Amino acid sequence: MFEMLWRKLRLAHQRKKTPVSRSRRDLSPNLEANLTAFQEELGASPDLIIRRLTLGPRPGSAGALIYIDGLIDKQVVNQDVLLPLLNEGNWGKGQDVTDLLGYVAQSILAVGEMQTETELRQVVQGLLAGDTILLVDGQAAALLLSTKGWDKRAIQEPEAEQIIQGPHEGFTENLRTNTALLRRKIATAGLHFEEMKLGQRTQTAIAIAYLKGVVNEKLVEEVRLRLKRINIDYILDANYLQEFISDAPFSLFPTLTFTERPDVVAAKLLEGRVAIFVDGTPVVNTVPALLVENFQSPDDYNFPYYYATMIRWFRYLSFSLAVLAPALFVALGSYHQELIPTPLMITLKTATEGTPFPLAIEVVMMGLVFEILREAGVRLARPFGQTISIVGALVIGEAAVTAGLVGAPTIIVIALTAITTFVVPGLLGPGIFLRLIYTILGGVLGAYGILTGMLFTLLHLASLRSFGVPYLAPLAPVIPADLKDVLVRAPIWALRTRPRLIGWPRPQRQPFGFAVDEEEKGEDGHDKG
Repeated sequence: MFEMLWRKLRLAHQRKKTPVSRSRRDLSPNLEANLTAFQEELGASPDLIIRRLTLGPRPGSAGALIYIDGLIDKQVVNQDVLLPLLNEGNWGKGQDVTDLLGYVAQSILAVGEMQTETELRQVVQGLLAGDTILLVDGQAAALLLSTKGWDKRAIQEPEAEQIIQGPHEGFTENLRTNTALLRRKIATAGLHFEEMKLGQRTQTAIAIAYLKGVVNEKLVEEVRLRLKRINIDYILDANYLQEFISDAPFSLFPTLTFTERPDVVAAKLLEGRVAIFVDGTPVVNTVPALLVENFQSPDDYNFPYYYATMIRWFRYLSFSLAVLAPALFVALGSYHQELIPTPLMITLKTATEGTPFPLAIEVVMMGLVFEILREAGVRLARPFGQTISIVGALVIGEAAVTAGLVGAPTIIVIALTAITTFVVPGLLGPGIFLRLIYTILGGVLGAYGILTGMLFTLLHLASLRSFGVPYLAPLAPVIPADLKDVLVRAPIWALRTRPRLIGWPRPQRQPFGFAVDEEEKGEDGHDKG
């Protein structure tokens, strides 16, 4: 009910909102007036470089180059822009040049990408994006030269998504590098990118990627619509977009998936999904999202199918233990002792005898201590973080048992929970919250409380949608053809179809058999599936 009300309020707000009118300010034919306007817009910033020069045949026209130090490639500016402009041999012998900017663009400069703009705001945005601006006295226009060349991080493997086999490369904070990595994975003309600017102050570049002919066009249009509705001063990370365009902003479970791996994004696009890139962050969101995606890993498709299936079962088991183990331990120890074998029950009672707190309080307290240690280990420098995590857990756990504050079985359960929590990193946040809720319900109502919590969780999951696709698909609704990549990982040659609710415009991945007929290929020479 709260989610429905939130969606209605957000839609009403978007309807009432009127676009902010911005007065258009064009460039002046006077060079000094334009330079003054740039200095008014950007202030007396030391990184704003203005290089005055004389252009054209003698006596020449006054001109100026403007760029932001640190955002441009100085070698390109010096060799491909300044050197040709200052070489008198390039201007001929005194011919009359009426359109000086057009002549420079066509005959002088050696820059591959350039455009002409007349609006001051557009020119300033290009300057802040790393372009070099060429102004000429007497012309109310500017030439934007693509000379971007800021420092960027090298391509490395994502630390949070490391694999054993397969490619060891990840996205970076540079948008164009990320799109190039994806182009290398999908070398087809059907891979399309659409860019837009979001954030009134930051003007962050956003790119939508999809595979033409495979994706549902309505999905692409829905992504465009949700992104265009965003009206905020700043977009600094992919999570900003995720919270704006999510179907269920108050849900524990993410309805958008995120990854730093190009091969994962390529695989999702080939299934018919849409990827959303944000300049300045290596994280890429993909939609629609399904719950079962959190239990899949790129290594599943690099190992034999029987081994990948076994590892996937371990992930399901680990997530179940991470969420339910403390709650079951509390419920059995507090309410359902008759279900525990007598020798084990005697051992548990002996270990917990004399502890001052109820079993539920012990589990919740030690769980909170573990989360504090984990957060401290993440925030500190890596050598100190690892030391605090290991030494803190050993010292505090041993001291708590020795002092008689908690029992040894509680420490064992919390340790098992801590290990299994990180097996499914995509559900780390939901797993922590569900574990706490189930533990409290188990301590208050026993097994009845745990089953009640699980029932409400399943009802909530069944009600979720991600861009119109049921979150529990292909389990609810049951789609037999898609179950080949859920509980098991069938051989690659058996995965003949795309997910039915996502890639239905062109569901076939490969034909039956191993030969591809020429009639089954599209106009671009690629397989229709």
